[in-house]
Amino acid sequence: MSEVRIAAEPRTEFGKGAARRTRRAGKVPAVLYGHGTDPQHISLPGHDLMLALKTPNVLLTIEGLGGGAELALPKDVQRDPVRGFLEHVDLLLVKRGEKVVVDLPVNVIGDVVPGGQVAQTVVEISVEAEATNIPVSVDLDISGLTIDSQVLAKDLKLPSGTTLVADDDILILQISDATAATEPETGAEGEEAEGGAADGEGESAE
Repeated sequence: MSEVRIAAEPRTEFGKGAARRTRRAGKVPAVLYGHGTDPQHISLPGHDLMLALKTPNVLLTIEGLGGGAELALPKDVQRDPVRGFLEHVDLLLVKRGEKVVVDLPVNVIGDVVPGGQVAQTVVEISVEAEATNIPVSVDLDISGLTIDSQVLAKDLKLPSGTTLVADDDILILQISDATAATEPETGAEGEEAEGGAADGEGESAE
């Protein structure tokens, strides 16, 4: 997994006005909590944090605090709904060797069977892993899967050192018949349509 060192500064002002001033200075308000400690209100450099958060479940080494460097995982990231910039981040304190529950992206690889279509219903799956050894993703190889195949959470090949936390029977994806949706309608509806066209032609002839 990726580990990024980032410098923090304590925050002594709170509220919306203080948060806006922090963001105007190019920093992001954040809260560091966990392990039964009192929450620490800090600010982090906006650009560095934005780059770090491009990696899912990135491990942050928070420096510049009075008690020394701390390890933390992003738990809640708030962004502006329109412009997308970071507004606030909650960080969870972790220790080396500690187990944590995280959501990993399900990365589909391989080629779908000819005539097949992938319908992925779950894009992230909850697993337990060591806080300092969290995989980037869970790879799901669909090579060899036939039409009408289904993959459940229990079928995933998880990275070494991780265990499944989500329900075993959650449907991750299925392979459907891509040609079924393009086949012409047949049967009673088709006959009715043909009959209607014939009636219309008879009336025109009169």
